[in-house]
Amino acid sequence: MNLMERKQQGNETSITEFILLGFGNVPQLQIFLFLLFLVIYIVTTTGNILIFALVVAYQQLHTPMYFFLGNLSCLETCYSSTILPKMLTSLLTGDRTISVSECITQLYFFGSLLTTECSLLSVMAYDRYLAILKPLHYAVLLNDRFCLQLVAWSWISGFMSVAIIIFMMSQLRFCGPSEVDHFFCDFSPIIKLSCSDTHMLEVTAFIHSSIFTLPPFLLTVASYVCIISAILRIPSTTGRQKAFSTCSSHLIVVTIFYGTLVIVYLLSGSEALRDLNKVLSVVYGALTPLVNPLIYSLKNKEVKEALRKTVLRFFVFYKNTDISR
Repeated sequence: MNLMERKQQGNETSITEFILLGFGNVPQLQIFLFLLFLVIYIVTTTGNILIFALVVAYQQLHTPMYFFLGNLSCLETCYSSTILPKMLTSLLTGDRTISVSECITQLYFFGSLLTTECSLLSVMAYDRYLAILKPLHYAVLLNDRFCLQLVAWSWISGFMSVAIIIFMMSQLRFCGPSEVDHFFCDFSPIIKLSCSDTHMLEVTAFIHSSIFTLPPFLLTVASYVCIISAILRIPSTTGRQKAFSTCSSHLIVVTIFYGTLVIVYLLSGSEALRDLNKVLSVVYGALTPLVNPLIYSLKNKEVKEALRKTVLRFFVFYKNTDISR
């Protein structure tokens, strides 16, 4: 059904609910998927909250790198909480309906956090660039005030910029069909269901991506081109390994995040690869927030040491409590 036909059909009626099809085409796997995503959500929130708490609690983690990591962990907790609870409810109850206003609200938080993450990852790449290429000026260039400004800009620009797109979406009319072939409210599947003219909205979204997503991506790439070039010029193997170890965790996270994100949005217009698109959306929507704390905790000495001390203190406290009884 083309746009004009949908407009004519929608002259008298407008839908107020969408149906998120999600993984409804595999009803025999609903319980398995519910348990799988429940475990993913619990591990994701626990891991990211733990990293945030470690960064706040331990003095040795009060550095720019860990300040940015704490913000990323906070963001990942919010990010997964925007998508997974609704999906878990749908898998458990079979109710896949979501109101138009609730759908647009979910899209607002999803888009805002996605934009904020792009900025934060570029800030973290810049942090590693200064640490490796300008170590003598690192503390001066990344002072507390500048770090706070970078993080504040990342959060504020993310939420303020997406608000413009969401306001324009709230003016759209939806006349049917009401089925969204996705497991959450994403931009492209939603605007395809509108019976309003979406040209200006799509142009605005493109401009938004060009300003708030593309530059952070290019800054991240440029930072790592400079970092890798500098590391390759280090004469000793030990020196190269030591330098690379300071940025390897972040590089893995950036590769997973942007790799899946780029593929998903390149495939967004392909009907033939629709199922693959949904699988990859799960990767950046659910699995990326999960792997971030695992990567940083397994590959970072300071985080592992802080975690070890926390576990030790817990067992000492538990033992003393047990003895007092």
